[in-house]
Parts: sequence; C-alpha cells; structure tokens
Amino acid sequence: MNQRRYAIVGTGHRSHMYVHAITETFADIATLTAICEPNPARAQVTVDAIVATGAAAPSVWTPDQLEEMIRTENIERVIITARDDLHAELIVRSLDAGADVVVEKPLTIDAPSAARIEEAIERTGREVVITFNYRYSPRNSALRQIIQDGTIGQVTSVDFSWMLDTKHGADYFRRWHREKKNSGGLLVHKSSHHFDLVNWWIRSAPRRVYASGALKFYGADNAADRGITGRPERGSHDGADAFELDMRQDERLKALYLDAEQHDGYRRDLDVFSDGITIEDNLALVVDYLSGATLSYSLNAHAPWEGYRVAINGTEGRAELEVVERGAVLESEGLHPVLDPSATDAGESGSLRPEGERLLVQKHWEAAYEVPIVNGAGGHGGGDALLLRDIFVGADPSDPLARAADWRDGVRSIATGIAGNLSLETRQPIQVADLGIRFLVEDAAARHRS
Repeated sequence: MNQRRYAIVGTGHRSHMYVHAITETFADIATLTAICEPNPARAQVTVDAIVATGAAAPSVWTPDQLEEMIRTENIERVIITARDDLHAELIVRSLDAGADVVVEKPLTIDAPSAARIEEAIERTGREVVITFNYRYSPRNSALRQIIQDGTIGQVTSVDFSWMLDTKHGADYFRRWHREKKNSGGLLVHKSSHHFDLVNWWIRSAPRRVYASGALKFYGADNAADRGITGRPERGSHDGADAFELDMRQDERLKALYLDAEQHDGYRRDLDVFSDGITIEDNLALVVDYLSGATLSYSLNAHAPWEGYRVAINGTEGRAELEVVERGAVLESEGLHPVLDPSATDAGESGSLRPEGERLLVQKHWEAAYEVPIVNGAGGHGGGDALLLRDIFVGADPSDPLARAADWRDGVRSIATGIAGNLSLETRQPIQVADLGIRFLVEDAAARHRS
C-alpha cells in the first residue's frame, strides 16, 4: 500500500497527537518523513519520540528551509502546529511548494492573512484541511443532529456560555497566547472552535458582530488592584502558588520547553499576573447570522469550574446542552500541567457540580426529554479518533453530519473573532463582509440568493 509522505511544522505539545497517529495508528498509509522546527532541543524530543515507536528518524529542517524540505523529501502533506500568527505564511509557502496542508485551528489570526491563504489556494488548486475536533465530540454531534432533523424548527437564536477555569484558562496567560499579535486573542485562538460549532450547528455564517470585553482578572494591574504584588516573573516553584506552572514536575513539558528555552528564549511559564498581557479574559458578543439567527456568546477565562452551556431556540422548541468538564479547581491540588484540556478531574472536584453532560430537548406544548449521548474511547469522547480518521484515511462524503472541515470553514470560524477584535477596538458593530476577504463577500451573496 502506498504511504503518503508527511511533514510536521512546529513540534510543540500539540504536534505529538499527529506523531502518534502517523507512526502508530495510520502507519500503514502514512509516513512521517520530515519535521520542521527552529528549536533544536524541541526537534530532538520529537525525533526521539518517533524513533521510540520503531519508525525511522525523520529529517530535521528549519522554517527557512520549508520549500527545500518539501521538494527534497517529496512531501505530499504538511501538518502545521506552529504558533497561530505563523500559520498563514507557512500555509502559503507549503501550497506554493507543492504540498497540501493540514492546519490546527485557527486558520490564521487576521483578515489580510486569511485573504492571502484564499489567493494561494486559488492559485495552486491545492487542499487545506482544518482540524475542528469539537465537531466530532458525540455531544456536539448529537446537538447538530437534532437541529438538522428539524426537531426544534427553524433556529431563531443561540445562547452560548463557555467557562475556562483557573487551571486551564490561566494557561493562556502565561505563554505566547497572552500577546494578541501572536494569537489574535481568545476570540480567535480559543473561540474559533466555538464559533465553528455555531456555524456548523445552524448551517449558517456570521453577518455582523458586536463585541465587548477586557482584561479584568489576570495581568499586573488587576492583581495590584486586589492587593496582589511582589510576585516573581516566573513563580517561586515552592508549590504554594495555585497559579504557578512548575514545568519541572512534568517530563514532557520540561523537555519541550524548559530545557529548550536556552535556544530561543521562549518562556512557557510566565506569571499570569505579570505585565505584557494584551488579550482579554472576559468577553461577550452579539452575532447576527445570514440565516437570521442571533448568537449571544460569552467567554470567561477565570471561572472556578470548566465547561459550557448552549441553548438553541427554534420555532418549534428549544435544545439545551450543558457540559461540566471539571467541577472545581481545588487549591490543595496546586496547579498541575495541563497537557490535555479534554481530560477532567472526576469525583471530589465538586460534588454539587459533578462532571458530565446532558442534552435536553423540549418542544412547544410538550415535556422535556433527554437525548442519550454515546461516547467512545479517547479524547473528546472519542471525537479525536474520528477526526484523525478523516484526516489520514479521508473524509466520508456520505457523513450525514458533514463534520470534515476545509479552509472555508476555517475562514467562517475566524471571521467572528476577527470582527469581534475590530469591534473591541472601534466600539462599533462590524459587518463581516467588510473584512476584505473575498470568500466572505461571495459567501454572503450566495446565501442571500438561496
């Protein structure tokens, strides 16, 4: 059987999901031929992980050698797991060099770079797949099925609240995400997942966005207002600070970041109450959709529990999904590394808020009923395995839920966040069609005609 030749660009923690998939799960149809990483220590960790599976060591390249790597190694697909603001350049260069692309969300962080990606796809005719694993989570798929079946009628509005707790949410404020120039802020980096879910659930796209938000909890100024001062820039590592990340306690984090920082100066464990944070931790949006539906969305990144609540109102009734991923963060636990946000602490983390999920449907003039959610093994209720199957084996064109996503879905998902960021700056509602991305204008026109 022919094996498709892959390269991975960016070998931080997230890349290792793909390393495992290529070298073990899909080793019969894929081979990891090369990796591209500017940090030699981090590159070596990945090479060692690959060799440990029994696979041959890949060749190692740096980002300035991307085109040479693709040509020399005959790379057919490039998987990009680099920093968000680097996605667009790496996507365009890979396409122009003759490779298809698989990219972690978000597709990119701003409108001009999204337009460059669109132009490169049109110019080369090559494929860009974006990995929206939340679509594959059984609970989210079940909600899509209810809406798609017309059970609640035509969707009129969506209420969506996402809570990131002080174990997971805090992590965005100590690493590169804390600077909006790197990540686009949480509206792009994190919320693009959520906005994609809404787009996919209701089968529409954003038309107008109004946003409000600010940095209200993390950061030096907020800490000083609460009397929190004199904190070390990277923590004391004495185990007494619930907001501290001690990478020495996790072998993989230590190898990937702490032991590698001598090469590039990247510090993974900055204090969440230090200066230099330019992203928001409290956000609220009102989004109008081309279908006529309206979304009310909120994100809090310092909640005491983690999960989300979504209610979708329709002309025939209402569907409600509530998910508790972690019922509480207890100070006695300390702050342990967060390598898998989908993993939760069950049991004693909050007896009045037990971990779990519930999907209710209630039609007009009827009692509510619960829809069963059947989970599989692995991350996101088995969703990660389904996503990887679609990536490496190929998406099933007969999938009734249309879970596989391409660059168009990536553009629609970031459009809400990009417009939201502009709204935060201008304090005005933003028309998505005014972002300067041709596809969004054409998308709006096509949906209007239909």
